[in-house]
Amino acid sequence: MKPRIALVGLGMAVTPHAKGLLDLADRVEVAHAFSPSAERRNAFGERFAFPLCDSLDAILDDPSVDAVCVLTPANTHLDIVRRCAAAGKHVLLEKPVEITTVRAEELVGLCRAAGVTLGIVLQHRFRAAGMKLGELIAAGELGDIVGCSTTIRLWRPQSYYDEPGRGSLARDGGGVLISQGIHTLDLMLSLAGPVAEVCGFTTTTPVHRMETEDMVCAAARFENGALGTIDATTAAFPGFAERIDIAGTRGSASLAGTALAVRLNDGRTIEIEADRTAGGTGADPMAFPHDQHRAVMADFVAAISSGREPRVTGEEALKVHRLIDALIATGANGGRVRVA
Repeated sequence: MKPRIALVGLGMAVTPHAKGLLDLADRVEVAHAFSPSAERRNAFGERFAFPLCDSLDAILDDPSVDAVCVLTPANTHLDIVRRCAAAGKHVLLEKPVEITTVRAEELVGLCRAAGVTLGIVLQHRFRAAGMKLGELIAAGELGDIVGCSTTIRLWRPQSYYDEPGRGSLARDGGGVLISQGIHTLDLMLSLAGPVAEVCGFTTTTPVHRMETEDMVCAAARFENGALGTIDATTAAFPGFAERIDIAGTRGSASLAGTALAVRLNDGRTIEIEADRTAGGTGADPMAFPHDQHRAVMADFVAAISSGREPRVTGEEALKVHRLIDALIATGANGGRVRVA
């Protein structure tokens, strides 16, 4: 039988997941789509022919539901996932895990204790260019990594932050790092390995009126000895493709959005052209295709069907949360901060 999954949260984040589920109808069945808002349920129902539900209890009490895809604001994740885990439901969770690392660690731990699978939606891991670069690094094609610099120069207008709670500590847990940069920073860690310490600055620029940071600039030293920089902002109009530039002893590689360019010391070149439909770097954060979300969902469904781990587990996601904590801390004190 196909696994049955329920959607919890029918706001901005739901569309690429719903489209991905339509594409995967031969592998997974949508049992329920829930929002406490009748308006959101009705609006969603006009776009997607999934069964609507007005109660989380109805989902958790349904023995046919195998998993829940949680797409609600970050500050609700711990309570919802606690209930899902207690009901024995596997969980696919939108980033970030929670608004603080302490709450995120509790969430990951309770899923482990309950024996349910937890997958985190960090879809940049599923970009073809990033996966190819990961294969090249694992095969030793770039040699030892000696440098890795990451640039995240996005644009969000003030109207984006005018939504109640957006960019706040209470609802989102922070600004550009935990809400936008988390994707590229997670991909960076998966390619270059863990960061040992950072030293830099954070600020809220005059471009935005918001509680938390919209610009970060830091130097980083990786556990393997490589050096690099991290540059992240949502104040760069009109928004640009995120970049990860890696230097190795046998060559170098540049990821720019969905494009890859590799230059090896022996003269070989490897390239993947950018997906021209890719977006989400500018004023409309949802202006991107749903193929990466479909890949996240396909990986999660395969994981719960076979009993293996998903590609991005809760423990994997905690690594980028701890890096973000260190970047915020160095911005506050101006000194070197070790990554937990």
